[in-house]
Amino acid sequence: MMALDGVRSAIAEMKDYLGDRLKTNHAEREAHSHDEALAMTHLPDAVAYPKDTSEVSAIMAICAKYACPVIPFGVGTSLESQVIPINGGISIDTSQMNQIIAINSNDMDAIVEAGVTRNQLNDNLKSTGLMFTVDPGADATMGGMASTRASGTNTVRYGTIRENILAMEVVLPSGKVIQVGSRARKSASGYDLKNLFIGSEGTLGIITRLTVKLHGVPESISAAKCVFNAIGDAVNAVIMAIQSGIPMARIELLDEMQMRGMNLYNPDFHAPEKPHLFLEFHGSPASIAEQIDSFQQIASDHGADGFEWANTTEERNRLWAARHSAYYAGRALRPGTSSLVTDCCVPISRLADCIAEAKALVAESGLLAPLVGHVGDGNFHLLVLVGTDNSDEWARAKTLSSRLNKLAIDYGGTITGEHGIGVGKREYMQAEHGEAYDLMRQIKSAIDPLGIMNPGKIFIT
Repeated sequence: MMALDGVRSAIAEMKDYLGDRLKTNHAEREAHSHDEALAMTHLPDAVAYPKDTSEVSAIMAICAKYACPVIPFGVGTSLESQVIPINGGISIDTSQMNQIIAINSNDMDAIVEAGVTRNQLNDNLKSTGLMFTVDPGADATMGGMASTRASGTNTVRYGTIRENILAMEVVLPSGKVIQVGSRARKSASGYDLKNLFIGSEGTLGIITRLTVKLHGVPESISAAKCVFNAIGDAVNAVIMAIQSGIPMARIELLDEMQMRGMNLYNPDFHAPEKPHLFLEFHGSPASIAEQIDSFQQIASDHGADGFEWANTTEERNRLWAARHSAYYAGRALRPGTSSLVTDCCVPISRLADCIAEAKALVAESGLLAPLVGHVGDGNFHLLVLVGTDNSDEWARAKTLSSRLNKLAIDYGGTITGEHGIGVGKREYMQAEHGEAYDLMRQIKSAIDPLGIMNPGKIFIT
């Protein structure tokens, strides 16, 4: 009862502070009750829309005063329930904190508020010859990407969000505002607090401002897709290309089931229902020609054919728009169902064996689960399609997910390469991290002694 009274008191005080930017109507609460996976829903008690860091600080101070749970919210594209208020409380929506503060072309960095999306930033960079490279598919916010340690299709060349953040402004659970990192490209000064908050999924504080690295737009870009008869051949071609040092910008794997979904979801997309690789090369025309020649030789040795090249911006955009629609295309295989998304990442040399075992586990489960992967860095996903009210299928899907998590650990990998832990993967953290998981708990308790920051995520309480 005390917790409920605390939430009510926090809402009353916050209403005086924010006015009509604190929403308690059902429609607003429902919009903040789920993420993209739609695996569960819980309504927040209210939704706050701060406009700047000072307002986030004031909101956090109120919530700390009444021990009211706080859940940071970007645009809700997470896949592991990170934004779901499983214990109620206040959802803090950063969408109105969407200012691009500065673009420093000479230093190749930008300072942005947490609610800026990746497409918004890149649209503002078009005249500069620079680009922001982290590309998780969804038009996620910068704060959300930092909180979940996002990556995506460009990771194999440009790195994850972790490698592309220089500094951040963070509001702690007490309401205190701190700066972590700097605009310098390296530092040996004290503990690396910046990387502590990156990937913390809103359990340690709320990121309100970021300084991110920018990269030069390549002189030339060429993309392609090619077909393989067997998924193992496609994976082994990737491994050989990586080990040969070919500097590919993107290399994505889609299995035969995923390609069937692509054809269903995209009426103009007519591709063989066989394993595919989607590729992209960046550089000068001469260097790209050399990269293409080297990769084609390797791929052909592994049985690839049907190369289709996309050299114009429009052709490349169509290719990658199709790849970014993979989640929805997969669901087109079984309309009206729910989904459970897996996210394994293993050392590149173990990838082929791990995927083969994963496919065998899918067959054993009797479920439909198309596979896609950022295979250039050893990361692959299954989209397990489950009847919404089918308890038997949900049980089999959860068993499959559990076995995949254990498989990834056995192969020397991790239970998540980019989606994060959220709620669904908490029970595997001890197996992956051992004693280090207890240290994570101690850090959480030290920074958030009241346990109000996104409670129930990462840790089983």
